[in-house]
Amino acid sequence: MLSLFDLFAFLVLLTAAFGWLNQIFFHLPSNIGLLLMGVVAALTVLLVDIIVPGTRLIAGIGNILRQIDFYETVMHGMLAFLLFAGGLHVDWRRLKRRMAPVAVMATLGVVISTFVVGLGSWGLAGLFGLDLPLPWALVFGALISPTDPVAVLSLLKTVRVPQLLETEMSGESLLNDGVGVVLFTILLAVAATGNNHVSIPGAVGLFLLEAFGGGVLGLITGYLAYRAMRLIDDYVVEVFITLALVMVTFMLAEKLHISGPIAVVVAGLLIGERGAADAMSEITQRHLFGFWTLVDELLNSVLFLLIGLELIVVGVNLSFGWLAICAIPLVLLARALSIGIPIYALSYALRFIKGTIPVLIWGGVRGGISIALALSLPYVAQRPIILTATYAVVLFTIIVQGLSLKWVIRRTVPSSRNA
Repeated sequence: MLSLFDLFAFLVLLTAAFGWLNQIFFHLPSNIGLLLMGVVAALTVLLVDIIVPGTRLIAGIGNILRQIDFYETVMHGMLAFLLFAGGLHVDWRRLKRRMAPVAVMATLGVVISTFVVGLGSWGLAGLFGLDLPLPWALVFGALISPTDPVAVLSLLKTVRVPQLLETEMSGESLLNDGVGVVLFTILLAVAATGNNHVSIPGAVGLFLLEAFGGGVLGLITGYLAYRAMRLIDDYVVEVFITLALVMVTFMLAEKLHISGPIAVVVAGLLIGERGAADAMSEITQRHLFGFWTLVDELLNSVLFLLIGLELIVVGVNLSFGWLAICAIPLVLLARALSIGIPIYALSYALRFIKGTIPVLIWGGVRGGISIALALSLPYVAQRPIILTATYAVVLFTIIVQGLSLKWVIRRTVPSSRNA
């Protein structure tokens, strides 16, 4: 049994080694390179174990990885820091001007996508003779529909996107995971208990409580941290204040059963806007924003490597392969509808850059949150089906869509063609 320090040392060693190899030989975007190398390493281990079963290689490495609770590590560890760092670097004034499309895509868009993916995967499972009842298919729809803020924000660092479009992509990804988690919680309870009678007002009320409760909590804790930072000029203490802000805000949200992700995003937006303008000296801004950029990069790197390596724990079940492959175009179709319908409805009142729809569709990558939610499922017969389909979609969106997004932007956004 490895200690927490041993596990962390193992992950940091692999991240450093794979990151070095990527920089020397492959020159891929850092996080995509780490993910790919993690996948290749996982597949190599699986292949060696099949060819030479006596090596017990997969058992040894698998035992190490199983000691890392992916769900807890992501949802109750890394996510709070990554979302705060994302919110800290978002321009609140631009986001406020695009709040209408961002809010609609982050709420109505997730609901549309959940039901399109759920109904589609239910039909496909029946076609392939797989046991995936509609309630469990909707659970898959809920966990795969929100774009992953960690993956999207990481992707935006590697491509040049017009400011208006960048604001919509980053804002939607930061807010829609809260909606997805609430939908996932409700639909999982229905699927696990067999209670198909869901109160729509009750579900709406739960969402409003989680979302608005999280927003209010983030405003309160963020404002208290902002006021405390205004009274001093010491970047070390102010960095500690922001660390305490993230951890205490997320902890309180968990205790109050409201959305922790939304709470830390709102706190990050407040500190990034008001804090930078009124509470920080130039030296403090340089150190504080530099610190959170470094935290963001380090956690991102470890998370993307973990996504690749987790394939050893999940395994490859070829009997679900056709459903997993078909899930990729199904999720893209759902993304197209969940983006296209709100944008066409809002285009009568708001201006959108030409190419917004294809870029938002192709830039809607999924990542660690979807895998974490899939791994949190109870050990029922449908779990391996959902895990396999989730992994296929996540790997496709990060690797294929991530590596080709720059090309899509240049082909569809006129202002980027000369960039």
